Amino acid sequence: MIPTNYHLFDFLDFDTDLRRDESLWKAYKPTAVSERDGDILVSVPFQKQVLANDMAADTSIPKEEYTLVIRQYEPKILRLFIGFGEEQMTDESEILQFSQRVRKVPLSASFADGTWTITDPDGVKRAEINMKEPVLDRWSTLLPDPQETLDLRLFPDGQREIRLAAYDHFSPPRYDALPLAFCKLDGKKERATMSFECKADECFAGTGERFMKMDLSGQTFYLKNQDGQGVNNRRTYKNIPFYVSSRMYGAFYHTCAHGKLSLAGMSTRSVQFLSRQAMLDVFLIGGDSFEEIIHGYRDLTGYPSMPPLWSFGVWMSRMTYFSADEVDEICDRMRREHYPCDVIHLDTGWFKTDWLCEWKFNEERFPDPEKFIHGLKDKGFRVTLWQLPYVAEDAEQITEARENHYICTLTKLQQGEGSNFSALDYAGTIDFTSPEATEWYKNLLRRLLNMGVAAIKTDFGENIHMDAVYKNMKPELLNNLYALLYQKAAYEVTKEVTGDGIIWARAAWAGCQRYPLHWGGDSCSSWDGMAGSLKGGLHFGLSGFAFWSHDVPGFHSLPNFMNSPVSDDVYVRWTQFGVFSSHIRYHGTSKREPWHYPAIAPIVKKWWQLRYKLIPYILRESEKATMGGSTVLQALIFHHPEDKICWHIDDEYYFGDDFLVAPVMNNEGRRDVYLPEGKWVNFFTGERIDGGQWLKDLEVPLELMPVYVREGAVIPVYPEPVDCTDDMDLTKTVNLVIDETFKGTEI
Repeated sequence: MIPTNYHLFDFLDFDTDLRRDESLWKAYKPTAVSERDGDILVSVPFQKQVLANDMAADTSIPKEEYTLVIRQYEPKILRLFIGFGEEQMTDESEILQFSQRVRKVPLSASFADGTWTITDPDGVKRAEINMKEPVLDRWSTLLPDPQETLDLRLFPDGQREIRLAAYDHFSPPRYDALPLAFCKLDGKKERATMSFECKADECFAGTGERFMKMDLSGQTFYLKNQDGQGVNNRRTYKNIPFYVSSRMYGAFYHTCAHGKLSLAGMSTRSVQFLSRQAMLDVFLIGGDSFEEIIHGYRDLTGYPSMPPLWSFGVWMSRMTYFSADEVDEICDRMRREHYPCDVIHLDTGWFKTDWLCEWKFNEERFPDPEKFIHGLKDKGFRVTLWQLPYVAEDAEQITEARENHYICTLTKLQQGEGSNFSALDYAGTIDFTSPEATEWYKNLLRRLLNMGVAAIKTDFGENIHMDAVYKNMKPELLNNLYALLYQKAAYEVTKEVTGDGIIWARAAWAGCQRYPLHWGGDSCSSWDGMAGSLKGGLHFGLSGFAFWSHDVPGFHSLPNFMNSPVSDDVYVRWTQFGVFSSHIRYHGTSKREPWHYPAIAPIVKKWWQLRYKLIPYILRESEKATMGGSTVLQALIFHHPEDKICWHIDDEYYFGDDFLVAPVMNNEGRRDVYLPEGKWVNFFTGERIDGGQWLKDLEVPLELMPVYVREGAVIPVYPEPVDCTDDMDLTKTVNLVIDETFKGTEI
């Protein structure tokens, strides 16, 4: 649609021709404020607007009144809910998983001098409702007076103000944001919007795996999971309805409906949210750091679990291995040439027919899968398997799945939004809203896991069949939530059988951080693919996710998707990036084993050996990330939200709390590096450098990468070379102290 530059059409999605039976209902000044069970109930009337771009009250239609609920929790969380008579507030949902730290705090309300003041038992102000008439100095009757509005100021931490009154308009009829409103279509309430005030210098981050610059201000996103088809576009597999602001608050929209989030994009004075459901449920989280804010978000939606030790080693994969003999040959060579490696992954080719997922090994090419898996385990290799949540027309299970409604029932042949190997290429999507279908799926995996399979790659899940019937949810609400239900099922059965809580997932929604881990999707094997991957990972970490990886050295190639070779320098530089990621997996459309790149294979081996040396440090930082609000890959703003330079850096990151990593993402072997405030030591040379400055035009040989560590840091490392984590005795771990005696680490 061609933008009109008017709010009604470009954000609220009204028909530009105004031919549909739809209406906008705008919040007016509250008529009553009361208390119930510690909540504050605000009676808000909504006035229908004339169906036109210039807004005006349609007084021929009586107002409709609905209750806005204000609820306070500790730690520093304030909740706003309004269901418009359609939905009720609940603490029970697949998304929410309150921690023991979440404690409801009773609120009380008092009125004085035209203002409702809402306080907690300690007298701390948590909200304020302005009931005063606007001050006017009338000298002109050219335009009407402004309509009434809801003016609500919120203080989730008792200090910082977040204003639900983005009263943004050029003139009384010309709005660019509404504090609170809903829309009807054909007489039914079907979407709702709210806006928070945005300051002129405010910056934003998070919202999922966002392949964009660090500061997201000025952007508007459609929160609908879909196949990203790469990492250099606006589409994404992982939309998370949660952002963090430089004003030190976070906003989490508790919903699975499709929606829009505009971070000073439609209006530079407003953060606006549009839900395709007549319900608004937002948690505002305050804090003095992003770690504290994300900790609060996890208090609401769940904490990441700790992946097993072996998962932190090197994973080797490609699309695809086709036989047990081929895999055995690769694994034997890994051990013979001492490339440390823990996981061999079988992608799309372990079935009878490539890509035809039937959750069964090809009997000819894998004649004894259990013996095959256990043989590799004896050599220190875990086997992981690819599959997807769709059942093909030719699959062995199709009749059983249809007759028992384990897959959705299609209402018509769906067109559009598909890509190669998407949901639309299959007969039906497994219905995880059905307990019976979920258990059926778990049994498919349980048989494989009982054979010795270590983990399942829960690929896809960002798209589902939309023209279909699911047992307990409409597809419009299921689309985003599907990733959570899918990954939860795979995670639970894996934990049950193996004792390890781990999957390898692509799609995500709020709550999916509970089921690690996630990777960045189908990146191109190029410099921009690498840069886009890192951007996505940094925003993903600020969206509550502790563990994230990416395909090394990119998934597909150009110009030929399957058959163009990967350049040596991209392979090495991406390897370096992978070593300093929470997990490192090689995967792509062509061969990924390092000996296929003989000129650089010795360099790659050294970096793999460094990875294993750092595993004790990675374990320490990972454990930390499962207990609070940190993540393994941290954007610079995670530690320096007050440093405006850091809000513009998306090609550097903290690795845990102590390393600063600056990958080289060009074929020139040069880059600028920004060192934030502090004392830094070059990890490889021991050079000491003061922070708060740029290091300009550094020359970086292919075998090296700019890596710095905090002065005074204690880095646990493994002192001996190993072939896999099974060879590790972690009691041998030693501490590398970054003091005046540290002279650097050899690579």
